[in-house]
Parts: sequence; structure tokens; C-alpha cells
Amino acid sequence: QVQLVESGGGLVQAGGSLRLSCAASGRTFSSYAVGWFRQAPGKERELVAAINWSGGNKYYADSVKGRFTISRDNAKNTVYLQMNSLKPEDTAIYYCAAKVTSGSTWYRLIDSGYWGQGTQVTVSS
Repeated sequence: QVQLVESGGGLVQAGGSLRLSCAASGRTFSSYAVGWFRQAPGKERELVAAINWSGGNKYYADSVKGRFTISRDNAKNTVYLQMNSLKPEDTAIYYCAAKVTSGSTWYRLIDSGYWGQGTQVTVSS
């Protein structure tokens, strides 16, 4: 069983930065791939970034490449999403999700069984 709690969201001006945290409970968290998803009003939930269990593999959506960085600290049971050069279109609720995955599709986390409650990110123009 894994419980996830996101934090770090807020209101920021375009061009600014935020760092989101996804804190997990559960002794086996280091076995899970973790993804950051976002959902804007009227839009589908989309995967923004993902990291495998060891941190050795990372995935980024094209829309955030070069601006967002995902990382994890398994000793702290925490995954981070550093968001730089934020744009108004980054405004959404951000969720983290965890799943044990493997193989070439390790980052397909939309069907994860564990989700956080979400944290709001608002970028003003």
C-alpha cells in the first residue's frame, strides 16, 4: 500500500519557477515508477514527466522538455518536479501517481493504482 501527498503548488508569474514534491508512505516506494500528471479544466489528464524506480530513466512530455526536471530521493520517499520558465498553459492541477512497472513501457502510468490528491499550479501572464 502506498499513499501519496503532493505539495508545492501555488500562484506564480510567467517565467517563474515552482518545485512540486510527492511524498510517499510505504516501505517499498523505491520499487515504484512515479509520474507527474496534470489536468486543466475541460482537458484530459496528461502525463508530464515520469521517473523509474531507480531514477535512471526519465520521461518528459514534449511540452515541458527543457523546462521541467523530475528527480527522486528514495531515502526520503519523495519525488520532485522542478518547473522552470513556467507558462500560463502550465496552469492545472498536478497529481503524482505510482506503479510498479518494467520494460519499454515503464512510463505508462495512467492506470496507476496510487494517486495523490493533487496540488494546484496557477501561472499568471
